[in-house]
This record gives sequence, structure tokens and C-alpha cells, in this order.
Amino acid sequence: MRYLWILATVCLAGPASALPLEQLKLPNGYRIEVAAEVPNARQMALSPSGTLYVGTRRDGRVFALQDRDGDQRYETRHTLLAHRRLPNGVVWSDGDLYIAELTRLIRLPDIDTRLQQPPEPEVLLDGLPDITHHGWKYLKQGPDGAFYFTLGAPCNVCLESDPRFASIMRYQPGTDSARPWVRGVRNSVGFAFHPRDGSLWFTDNGRDHLGDNQPPDELNRAPRGGLHFGFPFIHGRNVPDPRFGDGADALNSVPPVAELGAHVAALGITFYTAPQFPDTPDTTLFMAQHGSWNRSSKVGYRVMRVNTAGTGVAGIKPFITGWLQGEQAWGRPVDVLVKPNGDLLISDDRADVIYRVWYEPSG
Repeated sequence: MRYLWILATVCLAGPASALPLEQLKLPNGYRIEVAAEVPNARQMALSPSGTLYVGTRRDGRVFALQDRDGDQRYETRHTLLAHRRLPNGVVWSDGDLYIAELTRLIRLPDIDTRLQQPPEPEVLLDGLPDITHHGWKYLKQGPDGAFYFTLGAPCNVCLESDPRFASIMRYQPGTDSARPWVRGVRNSVGFAFHPRDGSLWFTDNGRDHLGDNQPPDELNRAPRGGLHFGFPFIHGRNVPDPRFGDGADALNSVPPVAELGAHVAALGITFYTAPQFPDTPDTTLFMAQHGSWNRSSKVGYRVMRVNTAGTGVAGIKPFITGWLQGEQAWGRPVDVLVKPNGDLLISDDRADVIYRVWYEPSG
């Protein structure tokens, strides 16, 4: 049985014009514009044909966007799925679109050629915990061909008996189960594989209700599976949890490669693997910071540039700011993606758009 709601295609008149893009501050030579209007835009994936796929969280839909006239703006939006449960994570691989929902991993086969009449989703993995607290998932395919996705802690801070919680999971295609690959990860909503050594770099959101300035959000590096990154025993490099901190001494946990500040809500990251941006080698990470929700003075709401060096971080500085004006935020960056031509795409689930950033040298 085919549901009629998944057949919607919308031709957009143009990018959102009411957003105050002039408030956004970028380094000299960089430009930004709205490339698409997408309700609750979250994780993005790009196919070689140029189709941009976008997952959502609160909206329950999965979209496909097309730039048919080559102007770098996506004027056509297809709704592939609707009324799903937290379809946040999307990955395009070998012609198929993989989607991480709350309890399942599903696939839309041969999707680029079937945007007008999307196929019924195939269920690859089922039975993941049916808990919405930190239940939305980030999904990517690793260099080994396996799929990795996040499964956050079902709480602010707790110690669950189910080992799948507070982990990054690994799913090998062709099997019917997934296992934790690294543990002690409270709530990661973004990761990327290093283009040189294949190590997994991921953000992790720290616990709440320890004040405005602790514990920090984290940027972590996992060179292999089987590692533990501290939650719920220790936060950041040296903040023991008031309830579970006694267990930290016996835990051989991996400290973060960088502390990012409390409550900034670091989400999607990507390594910049294109030649367009000057002084930006493939060891450079771009990071979306979604912004605080329970801090007396708001922080985050920006995109950061992270210069990595070997197994560590050489420096972190703002790349785009301005979504936060005083204590009011009109935008919240979620995910970042590099196009083959070097443009950077940024999703925003508050402004309901996707931005395009490019470099345009003066003169």
C-alpha cells in the first residue's frame, strides 16, 4: 500500500528573503546566502547527481532537493517520507538513501531516479530503544563500509544497564543487529571520519544542571572501537559527576581532544576536503553549534573552525556568528556539509533553511 503523503513535490519561488543575513559575520572574502527552504532542516547528505537529502527531527519528514537550473539554489523540494519518528540521520550510499529513525534504520533504494514516486522503505534494522529523550540519531558510513549512528543517554545523567545507550553504534550491512562501537558518549549529534587516518571525530553535549559554566561540551577522537569516553562518571577532562563520579577512578576513559564550553550544543561536523577555501587543509573541521537552552546568558548559535593537528587540536575560532543577537537567536546551525565544488552547506532548524557559503576573493 502506498501512502499519498509521500508524493509531494514543491517548486519554491525563491530563498527566504526575510532573514537578516546582513547580521551574519564571516571572515573576509566569504559569502553566505540561503540556498533552500526546508522545514526543521537537520542532517544532510549529497548524492553524486547533486541531489541534496535532508532529515528532520520534529517535522517527521525526509526531503530531497534539486538545483535544476545550476544557480546553486535548490528550487525544487520533494517530500520522500512523512509522519516518521525522528528521521534525523540521512546517508546516501551506492544509489540508496539510508535513514536513521527512532527505532529503525531504513533504506530507500535507487532513490535519485525515483524522487517523484519514492519507493516503500526497506527495514534494515529494527528494535532500537523506543525512547525519545536523546533518541534522534546522526548517521554516517565509515571508511570500512559499515554504518555508524548515535544512541544518546535516555536522561540528563544516568547509568543504564542497556549497553546501547550513551554510545556510537556500528551496523554492518547484511546483518540484523548493531553493537556499540564506543561508549560513554552522552549525546553526540555529529561526527566525521578523518580523511587521512580514518579516525572518528565526534561532538558530545555535556550534562545540564551543573551551572552556567560546567561541564563543557566536547570534541572527541576515537582511533579505534572499544573505547570509553567517560559518561556518566566524568565530564570534560576533569569534572567528576556529583552522583557517579566515584566510578571515574576505575575507568580508563579517553579525555576529549578539546573542551568547547558549557551548553554551546556542538552538533554536526565535517572535514573540509575541497580546494576552494584558502588556508583550509583537509585537517580542518567545521562545527555547527546549535546554542544553549538552559543557560542564564545564551552561548553558541554559530559555526566554528577547528584546526586539527595530528591527534589533537591546534586551535578553534568562530567562522560564522550573528545568529545570536543579544539574548535573541533567529537561527540555530545543525549540520555542515562540503559540496564537491568547495561550497559549504549549513542546515538551520530554527530559520528552516539551508545556507550556502563560498569564497569570493576581492579584485
